[in-house]
Amino acid sequence: MSVIQNIKNEISKSIIGHEHLIDSMLIALITGGHLLVEGVPGIAKTKSVLSLAKTVGLDFKRVQFTPDLLPSDITGIEIYNPKTNEFEIKKGPVFTNLLLADEINRAPAKVQSALLEVMQEKQLTIANETFKLSAPFLVIATQNPIEQEGTYPLPEAQLDRFIMKINVTYNTLEEEILIVKSQTDAEISQVAELEDILTLQKELKNIHMDEELLKYIAKIVHATREPENYGIETAEFIEFGASPRATIAMYNCSKAYAMIQNKEYVTPLDIVKVAKDVLRHRIILNYKAEIEEIDTEEIINDIVKAIPVP
Repeated sequence: MSVIQNIKNEISKSIIGHEHLIDSMLIALITGGHLLVEGVPGIAKTKSVLSLAKTVGLDFKRVQFTPDLLPSDITGIEIYNPKTNEFEIKKGPVFTNLLLADEINRAPAKVQSALLEVMQEKQLTIANETFKLSAPFLVIATQNPIEQEGTYPLPEAQLDRFIMKINVTYNTLEEEILIVKSQTDAEISQVAELEDILTLQKELKNIHMDEELLKYIAKIVHATREPENYGIETAEFIEFGASPRATIAMYNCSKAYAMIQNKEYVTPLDIVKVAKDVLRHRIILNYKAEIEEIDTEEIINDIVKAIPVP
């Protein structure tokens, strides 16, 4: 059995349902990207991340974002030690492999900006000293979609740094009955090592993608910028399309999705499977869309239907 399947089986001991969330965390881990998870409270977002960390044996830190959080609470700070009469660096929680940023939209812009730099550069500077973060470094951030008071919406620049944004919904009735029956936490075992994750990241390059599929990805992203050229019915609702970073993200995510399906090549279905997660936070809609209650999900559906499958 593959390392990926072992990880999925182990996480499933404590997480019932939410296969999409588990797959998305694995895609982020394999691609070295960051993941934004949106969902109402109590649906096992945090528990899923904890289970992943235990299963793969990664160093794990969790930060609960609040309005009074400071950038130094994330990155670390230089402090004076009166015993040694010297300044010392106290490292923050970003010095880890897997950082859970819980309710990221509750922190103000300065904190989000500090985290943005770390996510992009995978290094940070404290008191003129630069530190590189250990590989792999992955941020999984959660946010609550139903509470708007006391929250700070993430700016587009930071949203674009997340390789995917996924929406986690309620469990099915059958799954919820199983959750109630198995309230005791299952013991999670470590089934992978750090080296296994680094190996998976290297093997991603070996997943084959045909040239026509690469063009298919580029056309999907390009259609978000010039939808009228592709006959997209909902073109009038798009203010700004996705950046080239979306093309790179879709390329890597579709290869990673093929890998977790135990395939050595990418199919058009793999691309379609990750398209919404890659694009939903990168397409900016105008005021017309709000009036007509059009969301990015509908836009992406129209784009995927309009682009011919190779």
